[in-house]
Amino acid sequence: MTVVIGYTSTPEGRQALASGMEEALLRKTSLLIVNIDRSHHDLDDEEQQSMREQLSAVGMDLHIESSVLADPGDRLIQVAQQHGSRLIVLGIRHRSMVGKLLLGSTAQRVILEATCPVMAVKAPAC
Repeated sequence: MTVVIGYTSTPEGRQALASGMEEALLRKTSLLIVNIDRSHHDLDDEEQQSMREQLSAVGMDLHIESSVLADPGDRLIQVAQQHGSRLIVLGIRHRSMVGKLLLGSTAQRVILEATCPVMAVKAPAC
């Protein structure tokens, strides 16, 4: 069993990583990061190195997975199901009603369609 993180290169994504690490440590399980950023299919080397350092500081290894599916919600749900995930962690941000209507909401979709519990976290206020 594993904790799956829906990661994007944003403050919300970094908060999801931090919260997911805490949950994986509490649950004594592995951690899997899924890049759900629509604009970047692969994380850059600097970002991966930063993640590797954060995880190794708490005794965890970096595992990143992606999917061929274009929709980030589908990708996250698919990977979580394939790995028998115990929990999905993803970052959320405030969106207006019009923004949700026009663009949809990946978080809402994952929360409604995932077959395991989902933890939605917000980035700390600046």
